[in-house]
Amino acid sequence: MSGWLIHTCAGATHMAGRMCTYEHIMWHMGAAACTPRVFVHADEALGAKSFPPPYLAPKTDDKVIFRGLNYASGAAGILEQTGELFIGRVPLREQVNYFEESKAYMVKVMGENGTRELLKNAIFSITIGSNDILNYMQPSIPFLEHPKVSPFVFQHFMLSNLTIQLKRLHELGARKLIVVGIGPLGCIPFVGALYLVPSGKCSMEVNQLVQGYNTHLNQILNQLNHDMGPQTTFVYANSYDVFMKIILSYQQYGFESANAPCCGGYFPPFLCFKGDNELDLCDDRSKYVFWDAYHPTEAANFIIAKQLLDGKDNVTTPISIRQLYNKFL
Repeated sequence: MSGWLIHTCAGATHMAGRMCTYEHIMWHMGAAACTPRVFVHADEALGAKSFPPPYLAPKTDDKVIFRGLNYASGAAGILEQTGELFIGRVPLREQVNYFEESKAYMVKVMGENGTRELLKNAIFSITIGSNDILNYMQPSIPFLEHPKVSPFVFQHFMLSNLTIQLKRLHELGARKLIVVGIGPLGCIPFVGALYLVPSGKCSMEVNQLVQGYNTHLNQILNQLNHDMGPQTTFVYANSYDVFMKIILSYQQYGFESANAPCCGGYFPPFLCFKGDNELDLCDDRSKYVFWDAYHPTEAANFIIAKQLLDGKDNVTTPISIRQLYNKFL
């Protein structure tokens, strides 16, 4: 439920031997889950015609860099150890490394000035951290794992590591960045099963950890805006309140269920298959807030994207995503 994305309006920049007039270029990083779908809808609303292909896909070539790339990795997190049981997952630090390689290729083709002009009007969307908290909240295995640090210390680990990567992106040329807070993980079906939360309720323990993280993240972004000067803008996107509003008022949005997943049921192993290639799915996924035990449905993502885009009711600060998109440096 995390990632980062870049789209640029290249204007009249000369790239790879051709003119790109207001072409949308997007790069996405994080965990390949629900958040990329949110920004697919946001990009469509802003005029984009396609979403970037995966960076590590066999068919992805160097020329695609100028149309955008997707660096997202399933189970990835801010911390190196997050998702380590999943072979091949790419932590945020490595994803930024991949972008650094991509930038080096851009410099080779466009030169330093051309690359700088392109990136300064790119929109970098960073959405990550859910997997880190979900890993932290799962019970430790006695004698096999180290004792857990306190929630406050864990938040500090996450935020300090994220800040390092945000500063790296700035050093690489990012000037317009969206950092999306973590949603109400205490309300997802997986946590409900893990903590035996009554139906229709959320885990206050998990949500308090998320809210503490989001509060400190917002403060850090405010400080970065102050430190980096007027040529750099970090926008904080409050996905927690947006998604919580959907969960609490799901019927007003046309949903019939805000706690049951469409796919996989309430209890482990949360698989969509019953056996013999038979799917365990609801009749109409558009009536469900959750697709599976972890992720929102497409219908829910569409609502989230719409609300994040224009930033009404203090959903985004200091400006909306649309305003950031229309801001040219």
